[in-house]
Amino acid sequence: MRAVGIIAEYNPFHNGHRWHVREAKSLSGCDYAVAVMSGNFVQRGEPAIFDKWSRAEMAVRGGVDLVIELPTAFAVRSAQYFATGGIRLLQSLGVVSHVCFGVEIENSKILENVAAQMDALDIGRDLKKALKSGATYARAVEAALDPIWEDLGFHGEKLAGQPNTILAVEYLRAIGKYAPLLLPLMVKRRIAAYHERTIAADIASATAIRESILRKEELDTVTHGALPPASSVLIERLLSAGKGPVTAYGLSGITLSRLRTATPALLANTADISEGLHHKILRAALNANTVEELIHQVISKRYTRTRLQRIMTQQLLGIQKKDILCYDTTGPLYVRVLAFNRKGRQILRHIRTNSTLPIVTKTTDMINSKIRLSNHLSNSQKMLSLDTYATDLWSLAVPNPGYRLGGQDFIRSPVLVD
Repeated sequence: MRAVGIIAEYNPFHNGHRWHVREAKSLSGCDYAVAVMSGNFVQRGEPAIFDKWSRAEMAVRGGVDLVIELPTAFAVRSAQYFATGGIRLLQSLGVVSHVCFGVEIENSKILENVAAQMDALDIGRDLKKALKSGATYARAVEAALDPIWEDLGFHGEKLAGQPNTILAVEYLRAIGKYAPLLLPLMVKRRIAAYHERTIAADIASATAIRESILRKEELDTVTHGALPPASSVLIERLLSAGKGPVTAYGLSGITLSRLRTATPALLANTADISEGLHHKILRAALNANTVEELIHQVISKRYTRTRLQRIMTQQLLGIQKKDILCYDTTGPLYVRVLAFNRKGRQILRHIRTNSTLPIVTKTTDMINSKIRLSNHLSNSQKMLSLDTYATDLWSLAVPNPGYRLGGQDFIRSPVLVD
């Protein structure tokens, strides 16, 4: 059995994603597609617009055969660690032969050159130096590669505004380090740019679709056209029941409360905090009415919105530097199943035989609401506990108070799509 792997957020699953799944299967020659998907918080440090089980179901109805969760410990990190977590998880399954991802430039060979150069000793040293100075990851990469930029094939293009290209480079680096037998497949992104905010065709960006839903709290005709029918039906049900949309604003109060009661030492140890930034955030937390106001007070070229959003989420979830040092060493420690179809069930049988990691279909087999409070958890239990806390906190921003109950990870099963 051979499957093609995809790393995604599906926030939500739209026509561009469906096209990508079809391309991945076609280019790889694989009959099966496995997606590693962010859970209830995404890489930009925001809560996902809908819950992870619903988004995974949309993906399976759109052509993916099995959706597994990228642990929160990797999902709310910078591109390097997000990509590494996804690649290591796909590699651990023992059934994935290819990984397919989108890019924003025509010549994929350029990205292979960039990935190779970034692991060169002198470039790596310059990259670490730029990151230590507080530069964003994309800016740090640009600065480190600047002396050989044109030699690599770039002529005027810059990475900072190309999130898919940055991720592609990190996928290639992670493959080289952790999964050398995985074959990378790069496909040019169709029509809509990553941050495009208008819907002008049947393929639109997830950003434009989310903003349309948030403005109207319903699906209009144009938005319908950018979604597969199954996604439209599921989203309409979720909106009608008040199970979405979930936004960062809904978590603003609890996030500010965590910041206002945090000590400087506690905030300084939050995963992505660099020297001195915690003092700026603590001051702003006292003078801001919302997290959005806080971000406006702190944002700069050095501290971008995305980085600050990730820090807010990491502080909310209690993700500390010592935790990520451990997780970055171990990589993902389990295969958490969110949704699958009949073909996905076949894949799971092979994963059980070939994977180096345990499959989690019932969370309580590993932890429960009482065990996760223990001070003596294994690394895998700590990692999975973080996923469950992420769901509990995400639920507090669900519009309908009747759906804000905690403990959903302990009672919900993976979605089987017939």
